[in-house]
Amino acid sequence: MITEVFNVEGMSCEHCVNAITGEVNKLSGIEKVAVDLKANTVTITADPVDRVAVEAAIVEAGYTVVG
Repeated sequence: MITEVFNVEGMSCEHCVNAITGEVNKLSGIEKVAVDLKANTVTITADPVDRVAVEAAIVEAGYTVVG
């Protein structure tokens, strides 16, 4: 398993957590999704992590990946 951290703007509540988690979990190979509202990060554990697909899922949920 590989773990990657994504910096995400615009997250502020449990709805944000649910929206991002729901979209990312639709991807194949996802083992774990952890959203940290205080740090503005989404940590993905998967085999393998497809950064492009994860970023697209976060954008689909309505948020912006930075960095």
